[in-house]
Amino acid sequence: MRIQIINGPNLNLLGVREPEIYGKKAWADYLKDLRTRFPQVRIDYYQSNLEGEIINKIQEVGFDRDGIVLNAGAYTHTSVAILDALKSVSTPAVEVHISNVHQREEFRRKSLISPGCLGVICGFGLDSYRLAIEALIDKASCESEE
Repeated sequence: MRIQIINGPNLNLLGVREPEIYGKKAWADYLKDLRTRFPQVRIDYYQSNLEGEIINKIQEVGFDRDGIVLNAGAYTHTSVAILDALKSVSTPAVEVHISNVHQREEFRRKSLISPGCLGVICGFGLDSYRLAIEALIDKASCESEE
């Protein structure tokens, strides 16, 4: 199984950026933990602060991965183009957020990309990524049994 994680703007600063919201753990350390926890899954990682590069990555991997875990950051609330990219590919995506966006500013409570995703996981810190990977593994297992 092969899963692509895509992180959007400012998520390259995890561990440093607003640790009271996003935690103190650096992304590289957490990614290492994920790969150890799921040795049967190839977990690829990509991060960009640019909307077009995120769209390019979705199109690049959207037909040959078993799943995409997408934290589009602030683009979640503004990007019809990312939604269109998700709807254009066959790979299922799970939208994730580290914080519970529904407890934050009003503008963060609306996701434009959710309609292009299998589901949404938010509010569990970095563990949201683990939960998304588990959901994609479970979905693939169910499909293989059918």
